[in-house]
This record gives sequence, structure tokens and C-alpha cells, in this order.
Amino acid sequence: MPSDDVPSDDVAVDFGAAVAEVVRMIPSGHVMTYGDVAAALGSRASRAVGKVMAHEGADLPWWRVVRAGGHPPLHHEARALQHYRAEGTPLVQGTAAWRLDMRRARWSPSTEADDPF
Repeated sequence: MPSDDVPSDDVAVDFGAAVAEVVRMIPSGHVMTYGDVAAALGSRASRAVGKVMAHEGADLPWWRVVRAGGHPPLHHEARALQHYRAEGTPLVQGTAAWRLDMRRARWSPSTEADDPF
């Protein structure tokens, strides 16, 4: 599969299932970027991760997959903020808006034993 392309139909189901598996592993209070999820699967297809989340993410902890700049999924900011506050996810308040404190909130399956808190 080319690194930036959406997976073809024959592997899309497997890719979607793999994305879901990684997203379910993200601990409460932590996040991964779309690119982090792709990288955990040995891919660079962050847009394909976004597509999976857009179509199949309703049954997943979707708020734990964020944009690279520490911003929540587009058009879901208010709902995501409720989840972040409930889970104690580290936030940074800027002059105009908030974002996630990626240094403290970012998680990787390879560092599962590490707890930044």
C-alpha cells in the first residue's frame, strides 16, 4: 500500500479493525494523533485513520484521537472537552482557545507502561 493512500477495499476492513483496536487501547486521560495511530500500524496513512474514525468511530473513544496540533476532532470540540474534563486529560488554555497538552497527554502503545502523570 502506498504510504499516503487510503487502503484499497480488500484491506480497508482489516485496516479499519486495526485502527479500532489501537483506539480502544488508548487509556483514559490520554490521546494519540491520527498520525500516531497510523504509525502504530506501520503506516503513514493518517488520513485513512481519519476516514475510519469518521465512518466507524461513534462506538469508539473517538475523542482520544486528535489532530497533530493538540486540537480535538473538528466540529466535535465541545463534546470532546466534556470527555477530556471527565477523564482528567491535560489541557492548555491559550489566549483564544484551548488545546490538549500533548507533552503530557500523548500516549503510544510502545510506552504503555509509562505513566506521565
